Amino acid sequence: MFWKSVVFKLWLTIIMLVAFVLLILTVLLLEFFENFYVEDAEMNLLNQAESVQSLVESHEDEGVSIDTVNQLMDQSTRVTIFFDEHQYWQNDTYEEYLEIEPTWFITQSDISRALSHGEQIKEISTLPNANEDIIIVGVPTHDERGAIYVYQSLNVVEETTEQTTNIILLAASIAIVLTTIFAFFLSTRITAPLIKMRKAASELARGEFHTKVPVLTYDEIGELANSFNLMRRQLNYHITALNQEKSQLSSILKSMADGVITVNRKLDVLIINPPAEQFLEQIVYENSLQKDELPEELKEYFTQVLANEVEHSTEIVVQGRSYVLVMTPLYDDSVVVGVVAIIRDMTDERQLDKLRKDFLANVSHELRTPISMMQGYSEAIVDDVAETKEEKQELAQIIYDESLRMGRLVNELLDLARMEAGHIQLNIEEVNFQDFIERVARKFTNISTEQNIEFDVHVSIENQLVNIDPDRIEQVLTNLIDNAFRHTDVGGFVKVNVSKQNEDLVVEVQDNGSGISEEDLPFVFERFYKSDKARTRNQSKKGTGLGLSIAKHIVEAHDGNIYAKSKYNEGTSFTFTLPRK
Repeated sequence: MFWKSVVFKLWLTIIMLVAFVLLILTVLLLEFFENFYVEDAEMNLLNQAESVQSLVESHEDEGVSIDTVNQLMDQSTRVTIFFDEHQYWQNDTYEEYLEIEPTWFITQSDISRALSHGEQIKEISTLPNANEDIIIVGVPTHDERGAIYVYQSLNVVEETTEQTTNIILLAASIAIVLTTIFAFFLSTRITAPLIKMRKAASELARGEFHTKVPVLTYDEIGELANSFNLMRRQLNYHITALNQEKSQLSSILKSMADGVITVNRKLDVLIINPPAEQFLEQIVYENSLQKDELPEELKEYFTQVLANEVEHSTEIVVQGRSYVLVMTPLYDDSVVVGVVAIIRDMTDERQLDKLRKDFLANVSHELRTPISMMQGYSEAIVDDVAETKEEKQELAQIIYDESLRMGRLVNELLDLARMEAGHIQLNIEEVNFQDFIERVARKFTNISTEQNIEFDVHVSIENQLVNIDPDRIEQVLTNLIDNAFRHTDVGGFVKVNVSKQNEDLVVEVQDNGSGISEEDLPFVFERFYKSDKARTRNQSKKGTGLGLSIAKHIVEAHDGNIYAKSKYNEGTSFTFTLPRK
């Protein structure tokens, strides 16, 4: 609104100030001029009275002097001459209302003093026969027996005063108009830079830091514009620095593997990164909570940290994964304003720790049996328990077989350790894959016949050349096919299918044997993992539990992939892919 603007307020202030000054000046001038004109009229009448006095007293002939007075006096002025209290004379005038009975002069105490006391008078009085003010002066004669009264209407003075008043009011009006123009000009000159600064400030509030206020003057407003531009540059610098720091902090939080949650004293989430969001989503899903609701368990931990102002750590298991929470008070100076929680996924560490323990247990278990057998049979030989040569040969053969088994276990452990350390070496050759598969399959022909298990190899590609390490891939195929035969009962089948998918070769080893349970299937490629927990397989079906783990490392070294599908008591299918390089 215009009346709320600085221009209007500044203009109104100037106009009111000028109007007040002009009002005081007008009142004083009118009072001055009114008094001036009254005094001037009184002085003029007094001069006329003295002239009449001199004229009357200088002529002994009264008729001559009276005629002279009539000629000298203005028609608006009336003269009454008292030679004594009983003799008087009045001149003629066109203003009949100025005719006053001589007795009036004698009856008015203030006016009769010129006649009775010989004093000079100057009075403003009202006519007895009309509601009209007059200015009257009285001069006593030299013999003090008479007096000369000269008077005229106050309208003459009022007309002059009115003209003067009109001139003063006209001048005041012109002054008001000029002041209005000047006030608007001055206001706009003063407020124009302020308006530009207001617009620039609005743009600053919207985040636009490139607007510059022009400096048009070098006064206080110019200094204000310079200060505003300096503030704009400083704000732009600091906001840019803050945005960079915020971006860096956001990038750091997003790139962190650990989750970070920051809450205030009201337990409102202030900062959270993607790993922490995934952690909360898992808790929300597991406990059927609202999406944006903080779990009560975490609220209790945060409240405990806020109350005790000490670091607290705990471990939570969510959706089968282990998380360690380290919660630390967030300080502002010396006041705790919130809590910072670091969420670390310890599932892999816990799994590695478990694998380490299982590894030691499995190695001990696998070595204990052959060592016990070798120790027992060797003692039998030393103690001559075996009396015949055939019995001693049988015991020696068992000791030899167990030593071979221990050698295979140690060699496989060494191979697996080298593979996991990244030291696997591949001797890549160009191989006809169809001939390669058929050559490997021929090694199991006798086994399928002996165990009465149908063995079928189907290759849907012809003369396909691939770059592989044939010894390592043969080790993979041998392990998979041997596992299939060992877990397939009499009358079952083992099939090997080779096909092409996109740019990869796909090799599938399928059987209808005992299968793998659903809970064991994710762990079949781990070291020493056996679905037969009691390890009560037949002696002919012993295994080290390292074959599938070795096979996985070999396939991945060829940039391939291996996976298993199985249903318990229905069969198992192992599939691996090889890129055709």
